[in-house]
Parts: sequence; structure tokens; C-alpha cells
Amino acid sequence: MTLAQLRALIAVAEHGGFTAAAEHTGMSQPAVSRAVAALERELGAALLVRHRDGVALTEAGRRAVERAREALRHFDLVRADVAAAAGAITGELRLASLPTATGTLIARLLRALTDRHPHIRVRLLEGVDDDIREWLRRGGVEVGVVTLPAPGLETVPLSTHDMVAALPAGHPLAARPVVPVAALAGHPFILTTAGCRPLITGAAREAGAALDIAFEASGAGAILEMVSAGLGVSIVPTLGLPADLGTVVTRPLEPRTTRTLALAVTSRAACSPAARAFLDQAAAVVTPAA
Repeated sequence: MTLAQLRALIAVAEHGGFTAAAEHTGMSQPAVSRAVAALERELGAALLVRHRDGVALTEAGRRAVERAREALRHFDLVRADVAAAAGAITGELRLASLPTATGTLIARLLRALTDRHPHIRVRLLEGVDDDIREWLRRGGVEVGVVTLPAPGLETVPLSTHDMVAALPAGHPLAARPVVPVAALAGHPFILTTAGCRPLITGAAREAGAALDIAFEASGAGAILEMVSAGLGVSIVPTLGLPADLGTVVTRPLEPRTTRTLALAVTSRAACSPAARAFLDQAAAVVTPAA
């Protein structure tokens, strides 16, 4: 079993096929195929199922990929930790972010990090809250942006911002300067499937409001388009809202409802030097809003 074989298996799993894996590893497609086949022979189990549209992991393959990621992370940590002991932070930062947080919060932190540590390589993924927590659990990323609370994770707060009612411009509630959460009951409601969902349902429960959930969507953009089309009302975070909302208006909620985003890791002590440097950078420059 070699590191090249493990890297080839991970690349095939992440990119869905041998050709794409070859493009991302710098290996030829036949070399990637031979590496995975040799690994399967050594382990005595099929790791991939080949089909017309690409490949899929078997159960053995899923377990192998998880362990392969751990093995490569520890291998890469040898070089990174030795460099850190000599005063140089190197290696790869594997980071996952919410789309609304990437440009508003994460980009400036990454700029400050790479200005200070130019030899750090950054690999950024984007997903919804549940995706990011799963990537953290499986070791696909070291650091992720999540909505608090985040039980089982160590966190560094990033930003606290308001949740607001999103309403069609002609909606009766749009005439109010502040919208009580309870007033949203009885109107078709568009509920997010992302990390804000527990905050919204919790706020409704505390207000004694039974939301009439007519639609569900994950992205803020899709929710705003549905509100604009008059399909219902919603609650969205102010972070990442476009400057021009078109025919959608937002109003503060009563009682005030906030969301706090944080950088999360499974264990700070087990983080790579690059991840620790990023967490330190965030802790030094970020002051969550009240």
C-alpha cells in the first residue's frame, strides 16, 4: 500500500471518475486505474463499482477512503509540523464555508492568512450546514463554517447578525416597521432546509406561532426568488443579502432573532499548523457583532 495509491483512491472518490481524478492528481488515467486496482488486490475487496456514468464507492470503499484521508493527513502533518517547529507555517488548509459567508467573512480572513503565511495552500469547499458538519466528521475538511450551537465541535465565533422577515413588497406585513414572529403564522411560509432552520422553528415555537410551511428551499437566493414571486413569506439572515432585493422587502423581527456563525473543528489539538494558524487569525481579528 502506497501513498500514491491512497491519493488516487481519494481523487477518484472526490471527482467521480478516473479521468477527472487524473486531471487533479497529475497522474495519467491508466496510472490512476492501476493504482486503485492494485489497492483493491492488496485489500482483497472491491472499493469501487464501475458504471457507464462513472464510479461509486462500495461500503468497503467508503471505509477505505475515510482511513486513507486520515493516513494522508497524518503524513502531511509530519512535514508541516517540522516546518512549524522551524518557524514556517506550510501545508494545506482544507476549509468548508457557507456560500453567504465566503465573500462576506472568509475571503478577508484567507487574505490575511496567506499574506502572513504565503506557503499555505487553501482548498475551499462550499455547502450547506449539514454538509459541512458531515465533512468535518468524516475528515474531508479540517475547518468549517457552521451555525451555532455546534455540539461536539470546538468553535471560534465569526459573526452574529440579525434574522429578518422577507416579504413581497405588496404584502400587508410589509407596511409594518417591525414584524412580530407570531404575525407570520397564517401566511404561506418558505422554510429553509439549511442551518437557519432550527433558529426559525425555535423562534416560532417561542412565539407560539404555527408556521404554515408551504415550500422548503436551501439557498437564500432561491427563497428570495420565491418570496418575490408571491409564493409566501420567510425569515432569512441579513448576512449576504443582496443590496438590491427587487420586489422583496425585509423587516426586523420581534422579538429580535439572531444567528451566530463560527469556525468549527473536531479537535483543535489535532489540527494541522495551517488550520491552527487560520483559527488564530480569526480569533485575533473577528469581533462578533452584538
